[in-house]
Amino acid sequence: MDSSIENREKERSEKEKAIDNWLPITSSRKAKWYYSAFHNVTAMVGAGVLSLPYAMAELGWGPGVVILVLSWIITLYTLWQMVEMHEMVPGKRFDRYHELGQEAFGEKLGLWIVVPQQLIVEVGVNIVYMVTGGKSLKKFHETVCPNCKEIRLTFFIMIFASGHFVLSQLPNFNSISGVSLAAAVMSLSYSTIAWTASIHRGKQSNVQYSYASSTTKGTVFSFFSAFGDVAFAYAGHNVVLEIQATIPSTPENPSKIPMWKGVIVAYIVVAVCYFPVALVGYWAFGNSVEDNILISLEKPAWLIAVANFFVVIHVIGSYQIYAMPVFDMLETLLVKKFKFPPGRTLRLVARSSYVALTMFIAMTFPFFGGLLGFFGGFAFAPTTYFLPCIMWLVIYKPKKFSASWFANWICIILGIMLMFVSSIGALKTIIDSAKNYKFYS
Repeated sequence: MDSSIENREKERSEKEKAIDNWLPITSSRKAKWYYSAFHNVTAMVGAGVLSLPYAMAELGWGPGVVILVLSWIITLYTLWQMVEMHEMVPGKRFDRYHELGQEAFGEKLGLWIVVPQQLIVEVGVNIVYMVTGGKSLKKFHETVCPNCKEIRLTFFIMIFASGHFVLSQLPNFNSISGVSLAAAVMSLSYSTIAWTASIHRGKQSNVQYSYASSTTKGTVFSFFSAFGDVAFAYAGHNVVLEIQATIPSTPENPSKIPMWKGVIVAYIVVAVCYFPVALVGYWAFGNSVEDNILISLEKPAWLIAVANFFVVIHVIGSYQIYAMPVFDMLETLLVKKFKFPPGRTLRLVARSSYVALTMFIAMTFPFFGGLLGFFGGFAFAPTTYFLPCIMWLVIYKPKKFSASWFANWICIILGIMLMFVSSIGALKTIIDSAKNYKFYS
């Protein structure tokens, strides 16, 4: 009797091991430290960088610079905490954000706290990147062929989505490393084009650095919304544990060493991209800058066309980086809960359905600036700015009034304030945009 129970247990554990070896996050642990670098660059330096001059215009010089620098420092600190917590239990790895949440808050509560927020972030990013990809393709087409017949944005979003139906079938993070590397190079390239072209254009003759809104109410809402744009720009935390899960680990050489090395490189690239784009873009155009700096830059035409093409390639990679944890959740649910057999058919149907859903939502609601701010505030602030700090306090229990205790509580308070004010501001932006919007135009 005991041996039959033992056999059943062994069979079940082998079956679960086979499923883990098939799921996207845990199927391959052969990544090098530099995979971590370009995956993190691709995850972080996304469409958000192009909206930073617009965020600066809504914040003004003083508050804008302070918030940019503070965000860089706080998010690097919370990212370090997550890298450290990945293997804090000897012999166990927290391969997914929600697994760390379950360790901190309990089996059920951890899921309910982390999974909805992580899904909002990842699905939200994928929708915004569908819009960005479509808009950049449209801008590329109009720049290359100014006399051609105008094509609706809806069709460009569909063209952008078509590539993802193919790329989404790549099984795991390591299999998209080539796409991610290309995307990371593109992000550095178009960021450099954005600020060098702004310098080339020079400070506009009628440039103004006052707030664009003529009313106090409008200025306050815009100020709040800009917080969300900045939060959106620092958003790699939602996939950091999943990226670290792909790195091999031994007691002598834990995964946090190569992972942290990659993160430092990524954050240097982030600084090189973000600060020049935000400051030079705002300096050149002032409060008249568009919510995507490349739209404000119209000349030289060939360079802006190239930059928009680079954006398209980059957001193709970013979309896949953020979609991979969603595919993992989806496939885990279908295989473990609903007992679907793992295989190519399941992957084809599940992932294609997800790509189609994000495409449809993007075609329906392409309010780029407002979407950035809303998702940035509502979901990115918790998962990036203060949830890692709460987990750190719960798990490590640092001594009251110690440096670690103070640092975490400061991040939590600032993060909660950021979440509320940016969500309010962005919701107002979306409502204003929706008033004049025609569906599928």
